[in-house]
Amino acid sequence: MNSNFDLPTAPRRRARPPKRKTRITIYLDDEVLDEFRSRAERTGTGYQTLINAALRLRLAALEGHPAAA
Repeated sequence: MNSNFDLPTAPRRRARPPKRKTRITIYLDDEVLDEFRSRAERTGTGYQTLINAALRLRLAALEGHPAAA
């Protein structure tokens, strides 16, 4: 081990941001996945990001309307 290590000049690590997402496995229809991948390619956004946004919009639309499922 190198005893000449200068701690004050060592780069500091950033604190990790709080975890906001969870890895899951789901099965989607091929047509649905193909459409999201196509939209992602056109917009330059990840398809998983678009799926997440679509789910958020649907949840927001249902808020206050529990029978609208």
